[in-house]
Amino acid sequence: MNPQLRRLALDLGPLVLFFAAFRFAGIFTATGVFMVAVLISLAIGWHLEKKLSPIPLFTAILVTVFGGLTLYLHNDIFIKVKLTILYVIFGVTLLAGLRFNRIFIKYVFAEAFELTEKGWRGLTWRWGIFFLSLAVLNEIVWRNTSTATWVSFKVWGIMSLIFLFALAQTPFLLKHHPNPEQ
Repeated sequence: MNPQLRRLALDLGPLVLFFAAFRFAGIFTATGVFMVAVLISLAIGWHLEKKLSPIPLFTAILVTVFGGLTLYLHNDIFIKVKLTILYVIFGVTLLAGLRFNRIFIKYVFAEAFELTEKGWRGLTWRWGIFFLSLAVLNEIVWRNTSTATWVSFKVWGIMSLIFLFALAQTPFLLKHHPNPEQ
């Protein structure tokens, strides 16, 4: 299996299992399944790649902490807020990195494509604002809808929004490629 597809499966597999477990057994069982699946995914990633990628590792830590609080306190607010906290941290990290001349997004995407320095900065701004917007959107959804609606939004809505946003960046990436003829 090619590395990008493997990474996608490792990242999305736990989400799909979370969704399925919720449909059959409710939010608390789904949270436990999600925690175990994220840790298994992390272990498989380590076994296959001999390294831990920072984003899946950080996500696993948050899932374990907030999932643990959800189960221990029997309160689903923690697993819902975890998504908000994750996206706020991603957004703030990207935007704060710019302030200190650190383009963190470059570490994630440098193997996928080349950009000019201006392109990396612009892409960082775009993703930083996007993640903060996702955090706000998650807050609106979990506070104003049922848990079932939030779970569907978390799994299918967020995934779709991220995919569409990434796809919408294509013209920007092409404009800021160092060799436009490629």
